[in-house]
Amino acid sequence: MGRRRAIYLGVLVAVETTLAACADTSAPGTRPAANASGRTPKASRRPGSPSPSPSPSPSPVFRPVAVPTRRPIHLISEVNPAAPPNAIALTIDDGPDPEWTPRVLDLLAQHHVVATFCMIGDAVREYPDLAKRVTAAGHAICNHTMSHPQPFAGLSAERMSSEVAGAHREIWKTTGVTTRLFRAPGGSWSPAVLNTVAENGMQPLDWDIDPRDWSRPGTAAIERDLLRAKPGSILLCHDGGGDRAETLRALTNVVPALLSRGLTFVTL
Repeated sequence: MGRRRAIYLGVLVAVETTLAACADTSAPGTRPAANASGRTPKASRRPGSPSPSPSPSPSPVFRPVAVPTRRPIHLISEVNPAAPPNAIALTIDDGPDPEWTPRVLDLLAQHHVVATFCMIGDAVREYPDLAKRVTAAGHAICNHTMSHPQPFAGLSAERMSSEVAGAHREIWKTTGVTTRLFRAPGGSWSPAVLNTVAENGMQPLDWDIDPRDWSRPGTAAIERDLLRAKPGSILLCHDGGGDRAETLRALTNVVPALLSRGLTFVTL
């Protein structure tokens, strides 16, 4: 009788131990044991069970500028006081353009210099790979409205806001860049424009030297104006909006000439 009771108790203990082990492996948060290869087996999904929903992409953050600039920025020191004393900034507007942007990028890469590309939202949407190439090369991006309407200061408040915010979102969605600077088409500024820019978390960017290359005044004229650059200057050129052969030829000569003066190209 004693022997029979001992066998019974032994079987009971074995069953309870097995049940406890099963409970441990099925408990929430318990990691499955590794298999013979050392890898943890993946949990299988029951047939017909819904797939996990992807996390939605976040929206670009629009934080109003704490102290909005009440006048457009013309010099590097106004946007970056910590820039080197010999710094100059090349800004390039109206792209990306499938013909001229790649040529400008190749030229800048040849001389190991950087620039700030003021992009139009519609062009970013049409040529996303070019916009990505610009950022991948280490250049900066500035918001230049969604469709480049002129005169920009004459737009309604609603249209003005949609042009600024639309380009802000398009650039962010394509490149992951949240733009900090905004350039009005044609330099068309007003109190309403400045307020809209500040409300969208940006500062208004203008320029110091404008060779009016968009009007195609000739390569020599563009070169002459750009070579007036001095430390702190913000230069304006274009890679979109038309034939930019004159601009490209001028930059081919101007960039090495400015470098030979000991000037350093910086992004804004």
